[in-house]
Amino acid sequence: MMRPSLVLCCALLGLAPAACGGSVDPDPGVDRSDSTMVDLDHLAITVSGHAELFPEAARLLEAQGRPAPSLDGLSLTLEEPLRVGVSDADSVLGQSAIGSAGEFSVPEVPVRDIHMSLAARFEHEGFVRSSTVVFDTVFTRTRPRTDIIGARVWALPTSFHDALTRAVGESWIRAHTNDRARTLREAGFILGRVVDASGAPVAGARVVLDRGDLAHRVYYPAPDFLSSTQDATSATGLFLYVHSGAAAETFSLSIQGSKDYQARNAGAAAGMGLVLTLYPGNTPP
Repeated sequence: MMRPSLVLCCALLGLAPAACGGSVDPDPGVDRSDSTMVDLDHLAITVSGHAELFPEAARLLEAQGRPAPSLDGLSLTLEEPLRVGVSDADSVLGQSAIGSAGEFSVPEVPVRDIHMSLAARFEHEGFVRSSTVVFDTVFTRTRPRTDIIGARVWALPTSFHDALTRAVGESWIRAHTNDRARTLREAGFILGRVVDASGAPVAGARVVLDRGDLAHRVYYPAPDFLSSTQDATSATGLFLYVHSGAAAETFSLSIQGSKDYQARNAGAAAGMGLVLTLYPGNTPP
């Protein structure tokens, strides 16, 4: 039985009944070329893909002449971000170790426990606790019913988080959190990347939220990560949302002036980051 807090969140997010109940249609936003239909009676899928350093983090480390940390043997956890946000004890849906080439596979993921989206959490020493969205009901208005393959999960080294914090500025983070936090990790944040249909970053994109009271929390880091603006994405296509450091909040975000990018579900909570890629259409590049 769904918990009352989850029923409320589903209603607030405007999810169709199928998104909070049984599956109905296949998922246009997910690569299904090599996947198989799941057992609908048990509603369990396998989620597989690759984990790697966030692209801009890898480039920054290379520019600094620093070695990239290895992910080999580290674990990642599949979770439902909405359930995490309401402190649901059953938010964890599966775990897997990362292979030498970055590959991972998590079997028997219970579909019934996915309400808004499915994310892979990466939390290890030397990295910031972060989750990457690998499935979003915004594209289907329902839960997945086939295996998810080719998922990409991003790891954020602590040094990259520190560069992003400097780009926004401690004074602004303190202002946004009523002095509760001095870093993005303490405040909670969303790191987004706007890309085109080929996966290349898009410059000049402006991210808008469905909540005007939160619009002033969006920043666009400069390519050198020494500063940021609140105008539009740079050549990196990156944007940051700075959370309040208090209770979790949910909202949707979209690209101003573009009908090709669907509005996406998002949420932020203190102590962690959410990694989100915005792309045109329904299928990830």
